[in-house]
Amino acid sequence: MSRKSPLSAILIGGGIAGALDITYAVVFSWARSGVPPSRILQSVASGLLGAPAFQGGLPIAVMGLMLHFCIALLWATIFFGVSRAVTILTRHPVVFGVLYGLLIYAVMNLAVLPLSAFPRKVTFPPIVLATGLFVHMFFIGLPIALAISRLEPRKPNPGT
Repeated sequence: MSRKSPLSAILIGGGIAGALDITYAVVFSWARSGVPPSRILQSVASGLLGAPAFQGGLPIAVMGLMLHFCIALLWATIFFGVSRAVTILTRHPVVFGVLYGLLIYAVMNLAVLPLSAFPRKVTFPPIVLATGLFVHMFFIGLPIALAISRLEPRKPNPGT
């Protein structure tokens, strides 16, 4: 893989993470409970709109998909920003990507969802917890860290 610019690394890492995460959510929810993909996407939008998101049809599902990718790109941007100061993150992207996935899971499920307009209580049934942790570690945190680790090396400051 060739070296990437910061923007392309963020877009690649966040895009892959977002695509893998939403694919998991759609497939898992359909297989487990028969929930259609549009309902999953509406549930993402419900974090912003509350329960009315489930009455919004396709436009709200599209909004949910856009919000989902915005969140994934935000997590990639955060990793990029922190990795500029804490360079060990990109020297060991597998370890720190997996750990970052755990952090993302915790923040999203213990802070973001409960503080959002999401209309349901956040619960952690064992299968949902296990698959959620796995997906966040290996499908979200890891792709972000690997993409950011492939950045062009920073050029030294000529004045130092």
